[in-house]
Amino acid sequence: MAADVLRVGVVGTGALGSHHSRVFAEVPGARLTRVFDLDKAKAKAVGERFGAVVASDLESFIQGVDAAVVAVPTAAHAEVAARLIAASRHVLVEKPITSQIEDAEDLVRLASLKEVVLQVGHVERFNPASEALRRIGAPRFVEVHRLSPFPNRSLDIDVILDLMIHDLDLLVALDKSKPVQIDAVGVPVLTDRVDIANVRIRFESGLIANLTASRVSVEKIRKFRVFGSRLYASCDFLTRQAQIAKLVIGEGGAPEIRMESIGAAPDDPESEPLRRQAIAFVKAIKDKTQAVVSGEDGVAVLRIAQEILDKMSGMGQNTPA
Repeated sequence: MAADVLRVGVVGTGALGSHHSRVFAEVPGARLTRVFDLDKAKAKAVGERFGAVVASDLESFIQGVDAAVVAVPTAAHAEVAARLIAASRHVLVEKPITSQIEDAEDLVRLASLKEVVLQVGHVERFNPASEALRRIGAPRFVEVHRLSPFPNRSLDIDVILDLMIHDLDLLVALDKSKPVQIDAVGVPVLTDRVDIANVRIRFESGLIANLTASRVSVEKIRKFRVFGSRLYASCDFLTRQAQIAKLVIGEGGAPEIRMESIGAAPDDPESEPLRRQAIAFVKAIKDKTQAVVSGEDGVAVLRIAQEILDKMSGMGQNTPA
């Protein structure tokens, strides 16, 4: 193996971990060298499929990698990521960064001390459709619908940390001001945790965001709409397409709407958000720069998510963690 090829491993070889393994087996400048899971059969299946050694334990896994993806259940993110970072390994940890804010802050401090890259897996930042959001100068209103059929996974967390957190991250990237008011409602349906929720957030900047997330819907929807001054963007993260509508003054002085399309074909492998995320992770390590979605971003998003959960808990709508 060339000296400049990054040895990458994946901890947690469930559905998402297997996709990370597939991606890192093909990303330029990196090679998938190790996988590890407490379920040895799952690890063996993924390792054999993508040409990686199956580690017998986390310590032997660490010895065979320069960087790692943490795709274990959320409750174990803090422990696994901390062990990797303490060993000076770069880490891409799935969202949410951890289940507790204090643990997330500890990871950020440790990564800074060890001078390693800590990236959080908020993958929608790498969706080609999200480019439209960067064209909105000063957003005024955001409307989001993220709906899914029942997933039969990630049931250790509620729909806020499972699905809505993607859109909370996009909000953090869109508007750096802090929330000043949060109204939230949510109910459990098929699990003992909140499965469907609606949240309204007002930011210091004046931005209002209305978000709906459900994992008990018939169809899968990933729509994110942003309204600014004389323009708006409509993003469909499923199709990886977006439309920007802008009010301009046309010939004769009459106002008119001009449309612009942004995005990529959903079947284009180069546009796959997970692959683009992996490439950005490798680049940050090699260039010794901060990750596109940093640990600090992960903490900021988790803080908003926790405020939402606290609001629900205060109204008797949230179930115990």
